Amino acid sequence: MTLESGYGVPVVMLHTHVFDRVVRSTVRMNGMPGMRAAYVPQPVMGKSESELWEYVTGKNPITGRAVMQEVVEGLTSPLTTDDLSGETFERSTPRLVEPDTEENLHALFLRNHWTDTLPIVLPTEERVANMLAHTRHKPDELVGRMRITGHREAWAYTVEKVAVNAVMAGARPEYFPVILALAASNVTARGSSSSSMASLVVVNGPIRQELEMNSGIGAMGPFNHANSTIGRAYSLLSQNLEGGSVPGLTYMGSQGNAYSFTNVTFAENEEASPWEPFHVEQGFKPTDSTVSIFGSVWHTGFTLGLREGHWRQVVERMLLGMDPLCRPFFVLDPIAARQFAEFGGFETKAKLAEWAYDLARIPAAQYWDYQLIQNYIYPRATFGEEPFASRLRAAPDELVHMFAPDSIHTVVVGGETNAYWRLFSAGYTRTMNVDDWR
Repeated sequence: MTLESGYGVPVVMLHTHVFDRVVRSTVRMNGMPGMRAAYVPQPVMGKSESELWEYVTGKNPITGRAVMQEVVEGLTSPLTTDDLSGETFERSTPRLVEPDTEENLHALFLRNHWTDTLPIVLPTEERVANMLAHTRHKPDELVGRMRITGHREAWAYTVEKVAVNAVMAGARPEYFPVILALAASNVTARGSSSSSMASLVVVNGPIRQELEMNSGIGAMGPFNHANSTIGRAYSLLSQNLEGGSVPGLTYMGSQGNAYSFTNVTFAENEEASPWEPFHVEQGFKPTDSTVSIFGSVWHTGFTLGLREGHWRQVVERMLLGMDPLCRPFFVLDPIAARQFAEFGGFETKAKLAEWAYDLARIPAAQYWDYQLIQNYIYPRATFGEEPFASRLRAAPDELVHMFAPDSIHTVVVGGETNAYWRLFSAGYTRTMNVDDWR
């Protein structure tokens, strides 16, 4: 779309057939419904060169026409009147729905994909007004903009729209400033990546005690109302205020991700941590209330404590077991955090990150053989971007760093029932000041 709209270069998009609906939706939302496209079968991964050649020289599985014929026609045939008609895309939803029974209204919300398919609290005017009463910001004030992917138009939304989703999630009105701060981040919790990524949310500062959030036993589980409903509200507002999250149309996560229901939302256990809180690391004052967002959450590995003899090798194996496109995120029970500080001499989280960065190295040939590295890092390396260009010049058996030096982070959470710790794949995006939204 950029080549055609920005540079005037005729383009025929080539996709695999499972992306047909999402491609048509994307070009429509961007005001370019006349974009030409051709499709080959899915999958392409694992296919031989000859099999891929048969795809290209074969037929489009959607139209039944020759793929290359469609490419040639798409590049040479003029657009028709229908192509240039400027199809519109309706993005609005009614402020109010027609009165009906509670059962019918729940069915309506479910049918329109306004929920995460779990039961919701119906957002009556009274409930939304109670939510709005917990912020000084006006209902029609613009909060932010979100989009499903970087190739879709961003949708704008107001304080009232966020309040509606907060009510639906079952959040209490006093939680609303935290939910508004998440909405103001412009970071979606419902990205449409086929990798099925989710999000993770960490709350810091006095707001933790005010809302009685859990940073101890079971903090990442379903045991705390604030943790659960704040995270669910973030998920619902991302789904509804960015343009939807419908599998095959506006969501393409191949396997899906259960983390997406509540986005692993918890408060950091600042009191039991041997280090400064996460938000202070990011330049905030200890007295500031903040919410930090991590994206690209795909998996977690875990183990129990650190044994003096081989703990370094244990951490190394866990790091080496990750895909190099991941960003390691240490989530440590306070007991495990104190062990890291004692055994490793890590006076700060930054020192732990530096050590992990140096520890995680693999032969260059292995690094470049990862599919995600080929997809997203190799093109950047060929354009000379560092440190990737240097890794591309490395000998096949030369050890190279798996991760970026600023991509490794740590938080402390847990109730000290044991020294368990986890290594998430989670990339830090930004920290928002909750006090701005009170």
